[in-house]
Amino acid sequence: MLLVAAALVALVVQAQRDVMADARHRTLTTAQTFANSPGVVAALTSAHPSAVLQPHAEAARKAAGVDAIIVYGLNGITLTHSDPHQIGQRVIGPYAAAASGKSFTSTFKGSLGLSVISAVPVRGPNGSVIAIVSVPVTVETVQHRVNQQLPVLVGGAAMALVVAAGGSGLVSRRLRRQTHGLGPTEMTRMYEHHDAVLHAVREGVLIVGGDSRLLLANDEARRLLDLPADAEGRHVTDLGLDDNLTGLLTSDRPATDEVYLAADRLLAVSKRLTAPHGPAGSVVTLRDTTELRALSGRAEVARERLQSLYDAGMRIGTTLDVKRTAEELAEVAVTRFADVATVDLLDAVLRGEESSGAADGITELRRSAVAGLDTDHPLHRVRELIRFVPAHPVSSALAEGRPVMVEDLSVSVDWQAQQPGHARRILDHGIHSLLVVPLRSRGVVLGVVDFWRAKGSPPFEDEDVSFAEELAARAAVCIDNARRYTREHAMAVTLQHSLLPRALPEQSALDVAYRYLPAREGVGGDWFDVIPLSGTRVALVVGDVVGHGLHAAATMGRLRTAVHNFASLDLPVEELLGRLDELVAQIDAEEAATAADGQATVTGATCQYAVYDPTSGGLAIATAGHPGPAVVRPDGTVDFPQLPVSPPLGLGAGLPVETAELTVPEGARLVLFTDGLIEDRTRDLDAGLEALRAALTGPGRTPEATCAAVMEAMLSDRPRDDIALLVARTCRLGPEEVAEWDVPRDPAAVAPVRAACARRLTEWGLEEAAFTAELILSELITNAVRHGGEPIAVRLLRTVPIGSPGPGTLIIEVSDGSSTSPRLRRAKVTDEGGRGLFLVARFAERWGTRYTPTGKVIWAEQSLRRGATPDTEGLGETLLEQWDDTAL
Repeated sequence: MLLVAAALVALVVQAQRDVMADARHRTLTTAQTFANSPGVVAALTSAHPSAVLQPHAEAARKAAGVDAIIVYGLNGITLTHSDPHQIGQRVIGPYAAAASGKSFTSTFKGSLGLSVISAVPVRGPNGSVIAIVSVPVTVETVQHRVNQQLPVLVGGAAMALVVAAGGSGLVSRRLRRQTHGLGPTEMTRMYEHHDAVLHAVREGVLIVGGDSRLLLANDEARRLLDLPADAEGRHVTDLGLDDNLTGLLTSDRPATDEVYLAADRLLAVSKRLTAPHGPAGSVVTLRDTTELRALSGRAEVARERLQSLYDAGMRIGTTLDVKRTAEELAEVAVTRFADVATVDLLDAVLRGEESSGAADGITELRRSAVAGLDTDHPLHRVRELIRFVPAHPVSSALAEGRPVMVEDLSVSVDWQAQQPGHARRILDHGIHSLLVVPLRSRGVVLGVVDFWRAKGSPPFEDEDVSFAEELAARAAVCIDNARRYTREHAMAVTLQHSLLPRALPEQSALDVAYRYLPAREGVGGDWFDVIPLSGTRVALVVGDVVGHGLHAAATMGRLRTAVHNFASLDLPVEELLGRLDELVAQIDAEEAATAADGQATVTGATCQYAVYDPTSGGLAIATAGHPGPAVVRPDGTVDFPQLPVSPPLGLGAGLPVETAELTVPEGARLVLFTDGLIEDRTRDLDAGLEALRAALTGPGRTPEATCAAVMEAMLSDRPRDDIALLVARTCRLGPEEVAEWDVPRDPAAVAPVRAACARRLTEWGLEEAAFTAELILSELITNAVRHGGEPIAVRLLRTVPIGSPGPGTLIIEVSDGSSTSPRLRRAKVTDEGGRGLFLVARFAERWGTRYTPTGKVIWAEQSLRRGATPDTEGLGETLLEQWDDTAL
């Protein structure tokens, strides 16, 4: 910028000088030309010189580009002028030299202002001066010419400035790219640091050019390669290096940690090519690995053992099974650490029980896993109970709580003292070294792991003990976790089995078979039930509590008990599930109120409740979030009825439960199940239903055979959820087992109906039960006539339990149109009635009230077993017991 500014000033000054010089030359030339023009002398000597010369002077002025051409006489009178008013005026100026005959040029301030003036004498024919021609150019005109040149000069200067700035920017940019944006200070500091690092680093650095000449070598490289002082600049082949190393340095291939010999050193050499990011060449680094080579073997062993520990963490404890975890420990130890591995555990650990913390009293362990030997080996077999003598290495390891190593079993007296003959067979098999490590977790002894080495392997050393301890410690935690899970699983299974039905009740409506299978990895809350109801009806229940463990099992027990209680009230299907929904919601509310830190769990349960009536073949069924049942018709076809599904229990929020009414043919099979049967990791719900359809399809199967076929087809190796399956084959009561009569609301109608019932009982061969049945009928019909409403009907049902040799049951039902329910009470002395229901309760095995849409049914069951009917001889005493002697 300074150069451009200086050049601009110089050009302006030079332009001013050139314009002034041009003005002098132009005025002088114009004056000389006009003074010597032909006719000038004649005009001057004429009578009117101004009239002749003025036009010529103006024409010459315009042509020459001057401000004026002035002609003066020797007397100083102006003859021509650019300003006509100046003609005839006398002028005073520096014209003495011109009057004397000499031309001159000067700067003079005249009538036109400051001007450059040239004056030339006009000579007559005789050579004398007769006039003076003066030609001025004002300084203003000169400056105007200079100003006309200034834009060009300034534009050129600006262009030069732009070019200079652009060039400077490009050069600066290239320099910054080459220096990575560093300034001079940073560059100096960087090179100082690089030089310090290059020569202080404990790694040799060589820079070799594209022509295989050494360009740079730091101090470490000079020491490692023993390079001469003038090595830089010499060809690599002239440095006296090993031929293999020289070949690498002169080649164009990269290398990474390749080992080369340099004198008595082993060098790890790495080479990287600088092209295409830099000039052709390479950078080589050298590291002295002579000492590291001595440690490489031990480091490799340590690396392999760390890898073994990592593999052990991944492979041990994949299941919560104690025996499988012990097998995984033995399998991990074999081949990488030992030739043979055995695991011996306490019986209490295998059962999931707590073992005592005292290890010095342990003398018996059970062999739980063996790995590394074929079937024909001399060691104790799996599941064999081993008793150890106090001096045995296993007993010592347990008593002292530390590993015990026996380098040479052939000279170990304590080991051979256990069983000398057995010890000899082990030695003959090639096993020669033993390392025993106790398995302890959370301060509790679980057992021991024995590592054995056979021929071809070195004996155990002290360095092996730390690895064995770490491996045993990791495995012990997994074994203890499996033991705890086994204990909790056993407790949950025991609780669950205690809450589930232990045997199916006697009933005559359904031939029932079931299967229940708890999950392998956690007991859930699935349950099923078969509940006999009044009037030979039977309720089938299948439910599922969300979750696993003790909480789910306990909740399942509460719900099953609630279903039994609600069913004993003969509630309709939809009302029973509604009450159950309220119960689950109440359980959730109680847990939320007592839970700490908001850790309450939602119970969540599903349930399916169905009631089958064998007299009509009707099936009333409702489901709350549960999979629907399957119906296998007598011809073997399978149908999944479309049922209205209500929300799961606890989520109904008081909504009514919808019920489906089906008619099931005799001999059909009702299949109720939980979702664990059809859902699996390998299939979705639709695929599970189709697989169940295929397993159920086929006629002529018993419920037991159906259960077996379904479990065989649907069961996976390790079910993740509980499975409950209930198969019920329907039976129908024929006309010969049912008797019905309509009763007018008239006390006189009681006797004829009672007589008709007695005749039917006689036809059925139930003469022994006739008297008691007539007594019960008489009381129930009389109550219906007196206190009930029409229509009044009587029904007798004779049932024989399925799968039982018992004589069966006689069911007496009296229905009327009133919804009032009788209740048993002890009559007062002054009461005339109130003792009929007492007699019914005394002589019937069970009795109760069932409400219907049109009224109610009073029913009573009378067992037909011999001796079950009360002795009628004591009937009088029974009635008299209702009064005391004082009242009488």
